[in-house]
Amino acid sequence: MKLTPEDIREEIIESLKTIFDPEIPVNIYDLGLIYDIQVDEQGRAGLEMTLTSPMCPVAESLPVEVEKNLREIKGVTDVDVQVVWDPPWSPDLMSDEAKLKLNLL
Repeated sequence: MKLTPEDIREEIIESLKTIFDPEIPVNIYDLGLIYDIQVDEQGRAGLEMTLTSPMCPVAESLPVEVEKNLREIKGVTDVDVQVVWDPPWSPDLMSDEAKLKLNLL
């Protein structure tokens, strides 16, 4: 059975939830670092993400880890990870689950 773009997108989200910011005990998806995920019919995945700050200690390694994880997902044929700074990350972008974990709710 061929995976649909939506199936692959859901797998991408699950994969992103296994990657954690080393300074904050919350995964990067719930932390609000992922701005956009697109998957086309050919399995090409495009992802826009940010970091908590431009001076983030994992600025070089985190996008590489994201790309590596996405390439391992069944149905993904190509990956394009873009780091963007607009809009800037803020705690408002975190999921309610992340805010609860960090005692922000």
